[in-house]
Amino acid sequence: MADKNVYGEMTTRSVERFGMQRKIISVMMSDSWYSIPHCTVDYQPDVTDFWAQWLRLKDRPEWKGITFNMVVLYLCAIGLKAAPEMNAHIIYDHGTARGEIKRYADIDISMPTILPDGSMMTLNLHGCESRSLAQLRDGMEDLRRRLDNTHIDEVLKDVGIQDCIRFLKRGKVISCLKRIWGGYVGSGPIDELKGKRKREYYAIPLTERLSRFDIEQGTIMISNIGSLYRGPSAPNMVDILPPLAAGICLGSVADRPGVVTHADGTQTLEPRKFLPLLIAFDHRALDYDGMVPFCKRLDEVFANPAQLENWLHQIPE
Repeated sequence: MADKNVYGEMTTRSVERFGMQRKIISVMMSDSWYSIPHCTVDYQPDVTDFWAQWLRLKDRPEWKGITFNMVVLYLCAIGLKAAPEMNAHIIYDHGTARGEIKRYADIDISMPTILPDGSMMTLNLHGCESRSLAQLRDGMEDLRRRLDNTHIDEVLKDVGIQDCIRFLKRGKVISCLKRIWGGYVGSGPIDELKGKRKREYYAIPLTERLSRFDIEQGTIMISNIGSLYRGPSAPNMVDILPPLAAGICLGSVADRPGVVTHADGTQTLEPRKFLPLLIAFDHRALDYDGMVPFCKRLDEVFANPAQLENWLHQIPE
């Protein structure tokens, strides 16, 4: 039990005021749960043979730097090509019930990423529909390289300005003013660039640092808690960040009993490996049948794991 002082009050260990990153996350999460009717599909495929194929390939020299997380991103790109309703943005006005759904051919995956200082930031890997595994690896390495030269608060400020512009275009002046007030009044420490530091920073070409293009929302969010904790856990909810129509959260591959059907029709209970994959979707944008092509396409992949070897230089199909 926590210590209390002589007045019976809880003893405070520390107080941390919201900085720019925590404010952005708080606004996005609040928008998500205030406005979006979340529905979920708990898809947990048997990946025993697929995992064995991955173990056979991952130590080859040409596979250096390719993680299982990248393989799963590639998998999701395959599934999204079969389920385009998931790869979309929704714009909706509750007051008038007017809305529109924009479905995209491009698959731009937003990925929550831990920064060098331990904070979390969502990075956007563009064009996953046309990237082989090797190209996914190169894209991830390029994001990390440019991240080292990036002033995060400066990029977040640019994102905030663009959000305000979008609010103004939609006639939401009050919302814009609230964002400006919240961003700069009562904030925690913000390392704002000024003078020479600002000039030197913006002299760095965009090929060498991140911009708002690299952190703004993609066409779908894919989170991987399995990369952070490999213990006995599975996701049971994931945020859908406006204007996305869907989000995916992955757990770590887990050993569980599974029923195996043999060629003669007999069944046995054996140790198997399962991949917890939770799909959340905005019920205003699509219904449960919109998830089915995604799951069926991944079923086909897991039933034929030998194709994984071709993915190194093949774009998702």
